[in-house]
Amino acid sequence: DFSLETGAGIPIEERQPDEVRKIGSKLITVPDLPVRNPAFDVTPARLISAIITERGVLRPPFGPAIKKLARK
Repeated sequence: DFSLETGAGIPIEERQPDEVRKIGSKLITVPDLPVRNPAFDVTPARLISAIITERGVLRPPFGPAIKKLARK
């Protein structure tokens, strides 16, 4: 989302706990094991040295690099 300065404002989708508790239909944990299953996370930019895509390698600062790639 190019309108956000940081990833702090991105809502993180929580997936179903059984995606972690089961393999196929086989339960591999106790049935009521508390599970947090986020669909993705937001990694702080300071921890990323490059973003590798099929269109090339992006290096910091990422904001301008990502916007440039999105225009292609």
